[in-house]
Amino acid sequence: MVADSHIRIRLARDADAPELIELIAAVYAEYPGCILDVAGETPHLLRPASSFANWNGRLWVAEGEDGVAGCGGYRDDDGGFELKHLYVATARRRQGLASRFMTQVETDARRRGRSSIELWTDSRFDLAHRFYEARGYIPSGRRRELFDLSRTLEYHYWRRP
Repeated sequence: MVADSHIRIRLARDADAPELIELIAAVYAEYPGCILDVAGETPHLLRPASSFANWNGRLWVAEGEDGVAGCGGYRDDDGGFELKHLYVATARRRQGLASRFMTQVETDARRRGRSSIELWTDSRFDLAHRFYEARGYIPSGRRRELFDLSRTLEYHYWRRP
């Protein structure tokens, strides 16, 4: 693992929207059939900080010399404590960024007294599944179809913080 001393983690701002959308679109493009439809399916990305605040959550970004290199956050509402939008740019993977985001999410879950963290992940994101499982997240066996442009089937994972 190579750490980049020029990468810093900070809370997202609404002004980060264009770079976050570009990051997530690039990750989706790695998987055939994955389409990021911001206007129709993920309009919260147009105002990421405000949207996560409305969800009683937080979103962080990893910022390097070349802009936003990753993001990760959570929503904390009546539906539970849910990991949201954990993405790292291809060139920045295997440098510990995803782990840093997960540690922050897990720390906030404990601080808020949450008994579990859950997440939903696209069935195609096999690298993410291995990462979650290595961090102790357990597949619950639950699945859901989103009926979106990508024809997404998601798997559910959870763990105690």
